[in-house]
Amino acid sequence: MRASHLDREGPTNPFPGRQALERRLGHALPHQLGSNEGLDMPHRALTEALGAPVAELARAYGDAQAFELRQQLAQHLGTSRDTLLVDAGADSLIALALRALCDTGSTVITSAGTYPTFRYFAEGHGCRLVEVAYQQAPGRLAPDVDALVQAAWLHHARLVYLANPDNPGGHCLNATDIACLVDNLPPTCHLLLDEAYHEFRPDQGDNTPLTGVVRLRTFSKAHGLAGLRIGYAIAAPELLEVMYKVRIHYAVSSVAQAAAALVLTHIEEVERHVRSVIERREQLAAQLQAWGAEVLPSATNFVAIRMCNAESALEAQQALLADGVIIHRPPHPALGDILRISAVEDALVPGRLSALQNALQR
Repeated sequence: MRASHLDREGPTNPFPGRQALERRLGHALPHQLGSNEGLDMPHRALTEALGAPVAELARAYGDAQAFELRQQLAQHLGTSRDTLLVDAGADSLIALALRALCDTGSTVITSAGTYPTFRYFAEGHGCRLVEVAYQQAPGRLAPDVDALVQAAWLHHARLVYLANPDNPGGHCLNATDIACLVDNLPPTCHLLLDEAYHEFRPDQGDNTPLTGVVRLRTFSKAHGLAGLRIGYAIAAPELLEVMYKVRIHYAVSSVAQAAAALVLTHIEEVERHVRSVIERREQLAAQLQAWGAEVLPSATNFVAIRMCNAESALEAQQALLADGVIIHRPPHPALGDILRISAVEDALVPGRLSALQNALQR
């Protein structure tokens, strides 16, 4: 199979890797004498604990282009391999997009209180961050598309970040909303569309790249590989080519790539898991509503509730921590009254959330 321009290492990378060389030369290179990957490390302890295949993978770098995994993803998603870039999870992809598309001092726009890692990387990159308020009403916490567009024009933004489905609220904008946002952004502004919870939404739609948009996906949520740090971007090849120039070539381990490939060959298990999570999410939402909570509609693997104020949310969180239970409370002051609870079986164990029940029924 002929490699595309995105799969050919540029002259700036002095170590293309064995897999890339094999594709370039068209034959196997079984005798690795040109690198220091493990140097015949026996890995006896690792082999005994985790098995020989893991030990063998741990010894060598992963494929810098994740060629086979991207091919597998392309078939699964119904898109072209050239529209995919694999990196070390959605967080790494956020940092990569900022590095590729923004200069120091560039203005970036997002919702006040959304996934806080975006702010962390944007400020670390030297960007000027402008936040717009969420749309809030009883039972509603949604990104304000019009406000995001207006801020992008007003501040001459280079990038708008949007999580969809949203984190921490769970709201899901539909394809029309996204198209409206994309079509109305300034011509020099890109959209970074974080779709980490994509598999849990009811209207997944297609997976084609959108003009001026970098779509982020992850194997951490629906696929259960959070600890291995692997995800991918969907974008136009010319946009990905810019990102390839500044990415860390070996950020994704051979173990992570092999695990992601294996999970994709058992996609029916992923689909069953997603259905189970959605069922638990609805059970958890019903339970919280029965306790009097204001439950926000969610298209994710969690349920978010709005407490009467930030102080009561903090008190409930601290009471749960005293019981050994971790739930998430957004660190941003604009959403201090929000609590987010993962839809895991443990959340439905009788008495597990009794401290929250007591706080709600006071």
